[in-house]
Amino acid sequence: MAKVSTNIGLDEDLKKEAQELFGELGLDLTTAVTIFLKQSVREGRIPFAIHKYKPQAPVEMHYPTQPSQMMETFDEVARRMG
Repeated sequence: MAKVSTNIGLDEDLKKEAQELFGELGLDLTTAVTIFLKQSVREGRIPFAIHKYKPQAPVEMHYPTQPSQMMETFDEVARRMG
């Protein structure tokens, strides 16, 4: 099959980060993009879910302040779990 060159515009930082990631996986950017395109064509869709970013509220942690509120032994944890 004949190969063609395709130019795409990328953010410079994104390209660098992607090259580093794919390099760690033993791939170059061209191979990674080719894998994405082949999988997209094979499945007839983008091969992963795309979601609108929805920030979550921070989770507040509450720690016991009295020793009596803490489970002291594994046996106590097991007993509470049933």
